[in-house]
Amino acid sequence: MKKIKTIEDLGLDYEIVEKLKSNGYNTLESIATARVEDLKEILGIPEQIVREIIYLAMKNVDVHIITGLEALEKRKSIKRITTGSKSLDELLGGGIQTKTITEFAGEFGSGKTQICHQLSVNVQLPEDKGGLNKSAIYIDTENTFRPERIMQMAKALNLDDKKVLENIIVARVFSVDQQIFLVENKLEELIQQKDAGLIVVDSLTSLFRAEYIGRGMLAARQQKLNKHIHDLSRIADMYDIAVVVTNQVMARPDTFFGEPTIPIGGHIVGHGCNYRVFLRKAKGGKRIARIIDAPDLEEREATFVIVSDGIRDEDVIKKRRK
Repeated sequence: MKKIKTIEDLGLDYEIVEKLKSNGYNTLESIATARVEDLKEILGIPEQIVREIIYLAMKNVDVHIITGLEALEKRKSIKRITTGSKSLDELLGGGIQTKTITEFAGEFGSGKTQICHQLSVNVQLPEDKGGLNKSAIYIDTENTFRPERIMQMAKALNLDDKKVLENIIVARVFSVDQQIFLVENKLEELIQQKDAGLIVVDSLTSLFRAEYIGRGMLAARQQKLNKHIHDLSRIADMYDIAVVVTNQVMARPDTFFGEPTIPIGGHIVGHGCNYRVFLRKAKGGKRIARIIDAPDLEEREATFVIVSDGIRDEDVIKKRRK
């Protein structure tokens, strides 16, 4: 019996295979981890047949059932990207991890986009310098990507600024549907073509927030957002890639003590992102980063600054003042 290695080996009709491929389902793994509802809508065939296709794909991919000791060994293979600040790296357990989604939430000017720019440069560094020697894919939903800032940060690291820009793929999106379509249908192809090590979504929720207005639209918004985050999570794990998303915040008028704002997206974003970092401004041009949720890190804070060179530790300012 022929071993099933590709979707062509599943014995499906040519039209079904083409529909799967055109919608971003190019591997057995992508089909095995797909939702029945999604494939049913794409293929236009009965649910039972869709389930049979998914189950057949499942039978021919490695099942993620391992011992705790094997899980420990697997965790050792996870790579990290430096943020440019030792303090922020330590807060994150050594930097931004691959195979995970890291969220940076905060008010306007708190440093979210600056961190995204810095990571898009740093991912291109050699591994011994805190990078992955790979390119970045930057999904820009708010028109905040600035190539001039990338050039500043690259020059500060003695990198060829034009080459660094060449290795950042920028996708400017204007609607929720376009954002979802990009992740579902184009992202995996771009990752393989460009050998990407980082995906940035800046910001994750802004378009959802703008298009789905009012409590009557909340359920539909959260449903789409939930699937979108799960798609990003699947891609992060499948391609051993780091995913960084930014998130807006909203006021908490009922709160008299503690943090007066909370990230947008509620429990959907909270459960979907592996590491959640809240950013806020502090005196003297400093920024405070606080871990608000992480599976293996304690809730604590770190201080960093944003200077012309990029994201750095706060002692940079002290040294420059001397």
